[in-house]
Amino acid sequence: MNEKENITFELLYDAVKAYINNIEELNIIKESYEFAKKTHEGEKRLSGDDYILHPINTAYILSKIHSDYQTISAALLHDVIKMDDISVDILENKFGKEIATLVKEVTKINKLSFSADSEYQINYYKKILVGLCEDVRVIIIKLADRLHNMRTLWAIPVEKQKEKAKETLEILAPIAHRLGIHYLKSELEDISLRYYKPDVYYDIVTRLNNTKLERDNVILEMKTQISNMLNDNGIKHEIKGRSKSIYSIYNKMQNGKKFEEIYDILALRVYVNTESECYLTLGLIHSKYKPLSKRFKDYIAMPKENMYQSLHTTIFGVGGELYEIQIRTYEMDKIAEYGIASHWAYKEKIDESVAIKNVMEQKLQRFRTIIENSKNEASNDEEFVNNVKKEALDNNIYVYTPKGDVIELPYGATPIDFAYKVHTNIGDKMVGAIVNDSIVPLDYKLKDGDIIKINVNKNSKGPNKEWLNIVVTSQAKNRIKSFYTKIDKTENIKKGQELIEKELRKQKISFAEFNDKIDLILDEISETNVDDLYLCVGNGKYNAPSIINMITKENKTKEEIVLEKVGNTEVKEDAKNDIIVAGVDEIKVNLANCCKPVKGDEVIGYITKGNGIVVHRSNCHNIIDIDERIIAIEWNLNSTNKYKTSILVKLEKKDNNLVNLISKASSYNITILSINLINNSNYQSYNLLVSVSDSEKLNNFINNLYQSKDVISVERLIQ
Repeated sequence: MNEKENITFELLYDAVKAYINNIEELNIIKESYEFAKKTHEGEKRLSGDDYILHPINTAYILSKIHSDYQTISAALLHDVIKMDDISVDILENKFGKEIATLVKEVTKINKLSFSADSEYQINYYKKILVGLCEDVRVIIIKLADRLHNMRTLWAIPVEKQKEKAKETLEILAPIAHRLGIHYLKSELEDISLRYYKPDVYYDIVTRLNNTKLERDNVILEMKTQISNMLNDNGIKHEIKGRSKSIYSIYNKMQNGKKFEEIYDILALRVYVNTESECYLTLGLIHSKYKPLSKRFKDYIAMPKENMYQSLHTTIFGVGGELYEIQIRTYEMDKIAEYGIASHWAYKEKIDESVAIKNVMEQKLQRFRTIIENSKNEASNDEEFVNNVKKEALDNNIYVYTPKGDVIELPYGATPIDFAYKVHTNIGDKMVGAIVNDSIVPLDYKLKDGDIIKINVNKNSKGPNKEWLNIVVTSQAKNRIKSFYTKIDKTENIKKGQELIEKELRKQKISFAEFNDKIDLILDEISETNVDDLYLCVGNGKYNAPSIINMITKENKTKEEIVLEKVGNTEVKEDAKNDIIVAGVDEIKVNLANCCKPVKGDEVIGYITKGNGIVVHRSNCHNIIDIDERIIAIEWNLNSTNKYKTSILVKLEKKDNNLVNLISKASSYNITILSINLINNSNYQSYNLLVSVSDSEKLNNFINNLYQSKDVISVERLIQ
């Protein structure tokens, strides 16, 4: 589309009427437009245009991918909440909860000022962006919103142009790519390259223009020859020239290709009616023009995982030039342009916009899975960055099972990753792999187009722990870890039972007496069955003597034993725990979740029933009036662990607040684990969950924040 094309609401309405037939839904789109127009009345953009043109253009971009009426309406309304007198409640009352929620979520992510200064920040913001979006349509609206902003990027200063272009290239365009929205991705990349690296962009444009007349002539001649040949054989068809995007040419040159070596600059796409005609067309073309070896791809017989189908071949054509020819049916072309949802809508006779939403949700779920895995496994930031980069944002490879099924994997994936992608049992029982009829080691890096057969042994005891150092997908890692978690649990239950039986013999207590008291013990330690008890002893959560002491004649509880021990013995210098309790070697110690103490805070301990000692900050209101079961404790100064704590930062309203917070935290080696924005009309508040090594670093960070003129207050939270 021409960036200066004048899009009106009438054009938008005609576009959505082409695929939305419900009068009620069309009326809601009209009402959304009227509401937005009235709200933005008198408001101008930096380009000088009336502001309402921006939401109209955003919605028009979305109409090209047949977005549903809620998405179109939300796009028209996506900037109205920033006006002082418009609230989410007003939108919900007028347009319904679904549209209001979409507008609220888009407003939330539009308040984030992204940064692309480092790989960590790039992936961190992708994490935030995807994590904030419960509904995939929010991201799609954001992408369309950004595309129209990029079309008017000329209106802002050059330095800002480069910032936005870099941010779009490295954060937003990859997300559009992974969601399969080629229509948005391609234009975002080309415009971004024009502003981010104008010299490179216009050098490629100049090279293309210098050869344009020559290319047009040979393309026309080639097109005519192929068309005549197909007409002679009675094949109805259509042939179009296919332009190569500037950014894709730039990418190939970055990878060492010379401009003259990029074969698909001269390209044609042939459309026919049936699959059999695709192969007939290919045969006719190859009978007249010599194909270039290793440049033929049959994506009809073996479609890509997103169901893309087409025949690709590169031939020596008119003037001895190389031409890339793509051959597909009209239905295949629709799938290529609008994605797999077009196929589902066609086959299942369901609404296309619903199908598009469903498939986008599946793609978004890949991001969420990686994010959840990073939470569950307490992985560090570097591991998260690597997972996102490998599994969700890089270009993937497509490999095949012996039956021809397509499997999508990240670059660097191994046969083990492939096996677990097929089925968990295949991965657990695999003993070897054959790739393209050759035996390969398990750490072999799979390549695009490989055909993989996995050898399994039903009697295999399971995966090797060393595989964790080989696999690259989080799915494979999780399956291997899960296997060993189950084994470790079984072994610890057995170990715990043996330790209990040994202690019973030592104290000359019968097993029958132990069984009689088992309910008392389980109640005391808050466990549900005897296996849980054995597991707790086997993994070191409790020791056997303390368990058996619960059923002795003295009937002393674990807490009473601990209280007796505390203070009676000197502290060991080689203590390994974060918290040191004098006189107690083996006791479970937990940091209180209400006040989240960190090393260096003044702390006290509270002996719980069945959950060991809970460490609170001395000023925690949940413990301050309690006298019983309170013991003195101290930090192990040799500990090198990091601790989680919560702080509330209240700031003046400003666009880059979040970026500044993250930047300052990073400079103090403090990791922000989660961010919760608390809306207020007068200021911005962020509830931050941070990871820090000690209170000194945390206090220095807080003091530094106080020095900023935009900061109103900072406080440690106690719930």
